[in-house]
Amino acid sequence: MTQAAKGHTNVMLREWIVERVALHVEMDPGALSVSVPLATYGLDSVVALSLCGDIEEKYGVELEPTVAWDYPTVEALADHLAGRLAGSTIR
Repeated sequence: MTQAAKGHTNVMLREWIVERVALHVEMDPGALSVSVPLATYGLDSVVALSLCGDIEEKYGVELEPTVAWDYPTVEALADHLAGRLAGSTIR
Protein backbone atom coordinates (compact mmCIF):
# COMPACT_ATOMS: atom_id res chain seq x y z
CA MET A 1 0.00 0.00 0.00
CA THR A 2 1.36 3.42 -0.84
CA GLN A 3 1.58 6.28 1.61
CA ALA A 4 -0.71 8.27 -0.72
CA ALA A 5 -3.28 5.51 -0.31
CA LYS A 6 -2.88 5.84 3.45
CA GLY A 7 -4.16 9.42 3.27
CA HIS A 8 -1.02 11.54 3.07
CA THR A 9 -2.18 14.64 1.24
CA ASN A 10 -0.02 17.42 -0.18
CA VAL A 11 -1.20 19.62 2.69
CA MET A 12 -0.05 17.06 5.25
CA LEU A 13 3.27 16.65 3.46
CA ARG A 14 3.77 20.43 3.39
CA GLU A 15 3.05 20.72 7.10
CA TRP A 16 5.47 17.89 7.89
CA ILE A 17 8.22 19.36 5.68
CA VAL A 18 7.75 22.80 7.29
CA GLU A 19 8.12 21.23 10.74
CA ARG A 20 11.26 19.32 9.75
CA VAL A 21 12.92 22.29 8.02
CA ALA A 22 12.07 24.56 10.96
CA LEU A 23 13.65 22.07 13.34
CA HIS A 24 16.84 21.82 11.28
CA VAL A 25 17.26 25.59 10.74
CA GLU A 26 16.08 26.42 14.26
CA MET A 27 13.11 28.59 13.30
CA ASP A 28 9.49 28.80 14.32
CA PRO A 29 7.49 26.74 11.78
CA GLY A 30 5.01 29.60 11.55
CA ALA A 31 7.76 31.82 10.15
CA LEU A 32 8.30 29.60 7.11
CA SER A 33 6.36 30.18 3.91
CA VAL A 34 5.71 27.19 1.66
CA SER A 35 6.44 29.29 -1.44
CA VAL A 36 9.78 30.82 -0.39
CA PRO A 37 12.99 29.02 -1.43
CA LEU A 38 14.34 26.94 1.44
CA ALA A 39 17.81 28.43 0.94
CA THR A 40 16.32 31.71 2.20
CA TYR A 41 15.93 30.04 5.59
CA GLY A 42 19.46 28.71 5.70
CA LEU A 43 19.06 25.40 3.92
CA ASP A 44 22.52 24.08 3.11
CA SER A 45 23.90 20.69 2.13
CA VAL A 46 23.92 19.46 5.74
CA VAL A 47 20.27 20.39 6.27
CA ALA A 48 19.33 18.93 2.87
CA LEU A 49 21.00 15.64 3.78
CA SER A 50 19.22 15.59 7.15
CA LEU A 51 15.88 16.38 5.51
CA CYS A 52 16.36 13.56 3.01
CA GLY A 53 17.14 11.23 5.91
CA ASP A 54 13.95 12.35 7.65
CA ILE A 55 11.93 11.68 4.48
CA GLU A 56 13.45 8.23 4.06
CA GLU A 57 12.80 7.37 7.71
CA LYS A 58 9.20 8.64 7.71
CA TYR A 59 8.07 7.66 4.21
CA GLY A 60 10.55 5.03 3.02
CA VAL A 61 11.48 7.08 -0.05
CA GLU A 62 15.15 7.62 -0.84
CA LEU A 63 15.94 11.06 -2.27
CA GLU A 64 19.23 12.61 -3.27
CA PRO A 65 20.07 15.72 -1.21
CA THR A 66 20.05 17.71 -4.47
CA VAL A 67 16.26 17.36 -4.43
CA ALA A 68 16.19 20.40 -2.14
CA TRP A 69 17.61 22.47 -5.00
CA ASP A 70 15.65 20.73 -7.74
CA TYR A 71 12.44 21.45 -5.79
CA PRO A 72 13.49 24.53 -3.80
CA THR A 73 10.28 25.38 -1.94
CA VAL A 74 8.16 23.41 0.51
CA GLU A 75 5.36 23.41 -2.07
CA ALA A 76 7.56 22.01 -4.81
CA LEU A 77 9.19 19.43 -2.56
CA ALA A 78 5.84 18.28 -1.16
CA ASP A 79 4.39 17.95 -4.67
CA HIS A 80 7.42 15.92 -5.76
CA LEU A 81 7.24 13.72 -2.67
CA ALA A 82 3.51 13.16 -3.19
CA GLY A 83 4.24 12.02 -6.73
CA ARG A 84 6.96 9.66 -5.54
CA LEU A 85 4.68 8.26 -2.82
CA ALA A 86 1.85 7.72 -5.26
CA GLY A 87 4.11 5.80 -7.59
CA SER A 88 5.91 3.51 -5.16
CA THR A 89 5.21 0.79 -2.68
CA ILE A 90 6.32 1.84 0.77
CA ARG A 91 7.25 -0.32 3.72
